[in-house]
Amino acid sequence: MLSHHELCFGCGRTNLFGLLMELERQDDGSARGRCFIKQDHQGAQRGQAHDGVIAAALTEAISLAAGPDARIAHLEVAITGSAPVGGFLELHAWADRAEASSGGERVATATARMADR
Repeated sequence: MLSHHELCFGCGRTNLFGLLMELERQDDGSARGRCFIKQDHQGAQRGQAHDGVIAAALTEAISLAAGPDARIAHLEVAITGSAPVGGFLELHAWADRAEASSGGERVATATARMADR
């Protein structure tokens, strides 16, 4: 499983308020996995994830796909749907883009430009 460190908001296993994201590297170099939308991730619409949580999940997925020292300089996110609290947000990411889906429906996409290292 890909991770930055144990307290990372996105992928850390000991950050109980975080996303507890589980991503694995794929043969094509992308990363695929999921995170669970908890009650703490509630957005303005009752029973739906906060758009910022979805954006954070996309950011984390791109960062993990890009490599351990990758930093995003610019991110553009398009939220096209919603993800229910109490369900999984499925993620597929590459070094410059990511997709999020819930219940088989795409709910968001992101594109990124990475910072110079």
